[in-house]
Amino acid sequence: MQRPSARAIVLSAEERQELSARAARYTLSYRDVQRAKIVLLAAEGLENGEIARRLGCSVETVRKWRKRFFERRLAGLGEAPGRGRKSDSPGSPGR
Repeated sequence: MQRPSARAIVLSAEERQELSARAARYTLSYRDVQRAKIVLLAAEGLENGEIARRLGCSVETVRKWRKRFFERRLAGLGEAPGRGRKSDSPGSPGR
């Protein structure tokens, strides 16, 4: 049996409205929609394993975004600085 998360998510009305809008938006990237859905399901009291099962992702993914939201709220759902491919700007070493 899985233990409940120590990070209970309680949303303000504004946060719930914003996350619901993100979860329903067709023009938003898949990852941003999924992050919003993770937080909304966590706020309903679902355990990480159940959220992962419903959304077809790993428990580690759910843990990561639940923790980031718990610590930094909506700002925590963005990409961390220094992630992704570096740009090939003029003057940068490379090619």
